[in-house]
Amino acid sequence: MRRRPNHIWVRGDLARDRVAALRALETPPPLEPVVNGHRRLRGPYTIGGALLRALVPAALERSPDLVADHDIEIRAVAPSLRPLVPARRQTIEARLPEDERILVPAPRRTLRIANGIAEFVRDHLAEPRTLLADNLHEADPADRELLGVLARRVPGLTLALGSAEPAWEGMRPVEVLPLDGPPDDYLASDCTSDDPRAYRAYLALAPEERARRHDLRAAELSAGAESAESALGAVPYHLEHGGDPDAATRALWAAVDHCVAEGFLHAVVELGSRGLRLCEPGSGLWWRFAHRTATALAGLGRRAQAQELYDQARRGSVDPVVHAAAAYGTAMLDARDRDPARRDLTRARAWINEAIAISTLLPDRRERAFKLGFDQNGRALVELREGRLREALGLVESALDLAGRDLPPDAHPQHRMVLHANRAQLLARLGRRREALADFDVAIGIDPVFPDHYLDRGNLLLEMGRTEAALADYETAMRVSPPLPEAYYNRAELRLAAGDLEGARADLGHVLDLDPGCLDAYVNRAGILEMLGEHEAARRDVEAGLALDPGNAHLHGVLGQLETAAGRYAEARLAFDAALAADARLASAWANRATLRFETGDSPGAVEDLTRAIELGEDAALYFNRATALDALGRGREALLDLRRALALAPGDPDVRAALERHEKES
Repeated sequence: MRRRPNHIWVRGDLARDRVAALRALETPPPLEPVVNGHRRLRGPYTIGGALLRALVPAALERSPDLVADHDIEIRAVAPSLRPLVPARRQTIEARLPEDERILVPAPRRTLRIANGIAEFVRDHLAEPRTLLADNLHEADPADRELLGVLARRVPGLTLALGSAEPAWEGMRPVEVLPLDGPPDDYLASDCTSDDPRAYRAYLALAPEERARRHDLRAAELSAGAESAESALGAVPYHLEHGGDPDAATRALWAAVDHCVAEGFLHAVVELGSRGLRLCEPGSGLWWRFAHRTATALAGLGRRAQAQELYDQARRGSVDPVVHAAAAYGTAMLDARDRDPARRDLTRARAWINEAIAISTLLPDRRERAFKLGFDQNGRALVELREGRLREALGLVESALDLAGRDLPPDAHPQHRMVLHANRAQLLARLGRRREALADFDVAIGIDPVFPDHYLDRGNLLLEMGRTEAALADYETAMRVSPPLPEAYYNRAELRLAAGDLEGARADLGHVLDLDPGCLDAYVNRAGILEMLGEHEAARRDVEAGLALDPGNAHLHGVLGQLETAAGRYAEARLAFDAALAADARLASAWANRATLRFETGDSPGAVEDLTRAIELGEDAALYFNRATALDALGRGREALLDLRRALALAPGDPDVRAALERHEKES
């Protein structure tokens, strides 16, 4: 019998009706009354913050170590809990002035945070509970992402969610009928009520009275227990409609600054756009809003909107710093585009050269050293994308020289950290591994709690054969960061290379718990499962991976192996053919198709495929298998040569040695 979905989706047009239906549901005990999830109330984690405020105080009494293990996630999602949850892991950014904070977290940071919160909730809940929340259609994408992770990863938590939108996949839908009742108070709902009668009554107020009430509500929220979260939502909104535009602008800027530091990019775009509407175009504050908003838009892949903001800045300002930064940002829209087909590196070069030309002329020595170095680092990315590694390295070294010569020793540590890490990457690509390692050491020394550099140094150490040190770096990255899929993936590859199939399998399983869209984890785990003989589990991973990437050569290759093992030779041949059509340089597919052809009586085809595999990379097993196929064709002299080459590549292989001795006796 198919189980009914555990989670419930209540759909209706009005919040009043949905909330009544949510309260009437028969579910495990609710953690809180129904949470209004509208992002304009408490910012990007309006629901997540309510969840943590309900759980963290009790968790501090019962299991303080669990809270400490998730300090980053809790402090990010519920700022009002920061006095209760000290920062155990904190990057140097928290100690830097605004003009020295140059890193904007990638959009995937919210996924890390969501997984950390899910693990905290999972490990804290002692009995089944329910999270009731409404207004999902008005929730920030970060809250919606968090709810998706909670639904998937916390078996003891039932979600009962209300929305005007259709139900999410996998949730049990409940439709509600309209109820009669008095109109809402629009202002008391912090202007989130969807009752049209309430809005009409609000509009009927005199403008001065509306502004007065907005200011009063903003003051109440600013003094409340959740003021830190209200400052990201309701407080700026009330001030925008109150009587003090300057106060609204300040509140919006503080909210934007917080959300940039935390990587809440959707919130930055929304808040920043509202701030832009309050500022005089071309003013200094307008540019600060525009710069942050354009950076967030670029991070979200919304290039055209980011480009328009940079163009507006150019049209409205004659400040050389603005023009240099706008030119840099425009260049990075091309240089950093995730889709190589959309990159225009010629155009990126033109814009980054303009940024460099302007920064070179800045009169202040310190400002010039930082901004010129920053722009040179940007041009290094363009050079790297065009394959000019040495030119890229020269630019990064020039930027480091500028910082060392013209900046105070304690100024711009984050800028220096980025430059050392980038030089390390370039040196590693050029084969100068020891120098690269030294630069990674410097970068990590500047900020020992920045996880990405441990991953990069671990990868370099693994290339150098220092597996224990690489493992230590991967595991340090796990400790200093919210759940980090990349660290577990890298450790899985290390374990796989060491022959620890079960360990690699476990790590890849955790990667897919954290990020079910990680295609490479499906590819690698499917291969491991095939090697372990767990063919049905391997097939499930192949199917899941092909759903993400139908043309994936590696997955078609594994599918071919599974079909071969099952004796479905025609299907196996189709799978191998698909793999090679997608990637003709996939040696494993040539080798495995050769095995299939040999087993089905096509020895000439097997020799042909093994020859192609050998051309892509010599391997003793390939020569041994080709010798077997050549033997079957009566081509003993060629088989003998292949066996000799196989023994040269694997002198300790007893099967190769025995086959060679037999051939030499027969000849």
